Amino acid sequence: MPRKTSIAVAAAVTAGLPLALAVPAWSHGYTTSPPSRSYLCGQHKVQNCGQVQWDPDGVEGPKGFPSSGPRDGTICAGADGRWGELDDQRGGTGWPATKVTSGQSFNVSWHFTAPHSTTSFRYFLTKDGWDSTKPLTRNSLDLTPVINKSYGGRQPSDRDVHSGTLPQRQGRHILLSVWDIADTGNAFYQCIDVDFG
Repeated sequence: MPRKTSIAVAAAVTAGLPLALAVPAWSHGYTTSPPSRSYLCGQHKVQNCGQVQWDPDGVEGPKGFPSSGPRDGTICAGADGRWGELDDQRGGTGWPATKVTSGQSFNVSWHFTAPHSTTSFRYFLTKDGWDSTKPLTRNSLDLTPVINKSYGGRQPSDRDVHSGTLPQRQGRHILLSVWDIADTGNAFYQCIDVDFG
């Protein structure tokens, strides 16, 4: 290769390297137990999921929920159109739901592919009487978290588990998980379908 061409190629690679290193990771994390909608799509246990089936751990959107963050109707997808199928209630009963019991302790397990410095993990549950045929809204949720785990900026371990006690509910509900990132303007959103019977 001629010397001038070699220098030009080396300069282009050197100039592009900082940009390549600055690109954020596309994969991050999801709940595995109970399984979230994005995890079920990634495992191909649910069909017609769109892009999330290839990136179930990338459901990220603006943080600040509930005072800001994703607008109503786009919460399960983190207000990102790429994951829009997660907001589809599929007739109110189309997502597989994990059977749970009011008043019992429960665990939520996460799997991380790219852990981040974390402010908190918070979990919100829909109210009795919410409309399960319509996309999730703040008005559908009890905005007092059923679990609130503060991390103070530390990174979670590969498979963190968060524990809490389920309040009194009947029928099908959504448990919304919000993973607040400490050093970016984003959070990760996971919708988990549960059935209290």
